[in-house]
Amino acid sequence: MTTLPTYFISHGGGPWPWIPQMAADLEPLAASFRAMPGEIGQTPKAVLMISGHWESDEFAVMHSARPPMVYDYYNFPPETYEIQYPAPGAPELAEGVAHMIHAAGLPTRLDDEYGYDHGTFVPMAVMYPQADVPLFQVSMRHNYDPEEHFALGRALAPLRDRGVLIVGSGLSFHNLRMFGPAAREPSTVFDGWLTETLALPPADRTAALLEWEKAPQARTCHEKEDHLVPLFAALGAAENDPATRTYHQTGIRGGVTASSFRFG
Repeated sequence: MTTLPTYFISHGGGPWPWIPQMAADLEPLAASFRAMPGEIGQTPKAVLMISGHWESDEFAVMHSARPPMVYDYYNFPPETYEIQYPAPGAPELAEGVAHMIHAAGLPTRLDDEYGYDHGTFVPMAVMYPQADVPLFQVSMRHNYDPEEHFALGRALAPLRDRGVLIVGSGLSFHNLRMFGPAAREPSTVFDGWLTETLALPPADRTAALLEWEKAPQARTCHEKEDHLVPLFAALGAAENDPATRTYHQTGIRGGVTASSFRFG
């Protein structure tokens, strides 16, 4: 079995694949998700998703065999609150993952209640529409500490050789109060910094990301870094591997630039 890559993906806004105009606007994003199974080259044993929509005091690990749905978006059509993505969970894997995180000296717990949030089920519904690949999530921690989330990724790295696909699901730009033309310059500048930084040698890349707040327009693009933190975990699990940009789009919502990346 080959070593799987890891990903940091921009997952888009709300339930966009089920809303025709949004789906049309984000067709490049959908195309990047549809391409992922081919890039991976094998059907994963499971997908482990770190979503920008789940955070906890510890690194919580989804343990349910049949996780419910979490419709964590607002003011969308009624039918988008009935979407089902019935992928099975992976409770045995979850137990092993919790052990790996604990062994790395990080706080963790198993969680039997949380379900698939839209940072997870939206990209998965495009990647694996048959919902036949086991799926589970690991939360971020409330503190958003970059070093801790890199450490999470390092703890999870052995899963890549066991057929588990690790995906950090967030957004390279996430300022819900800034769309349209006002977003164009800050999102373009930060996206350029991120792309250049991810091309650096591994040690320099990690050092720069640990101090991401020094990046140009960093806090304009990420007032709250919940949608950037999944990057640290995805890269921590592939810290010495090259980055490839798998998605890049400009002019989203009238001005936003966003990207996704594969590591390895």
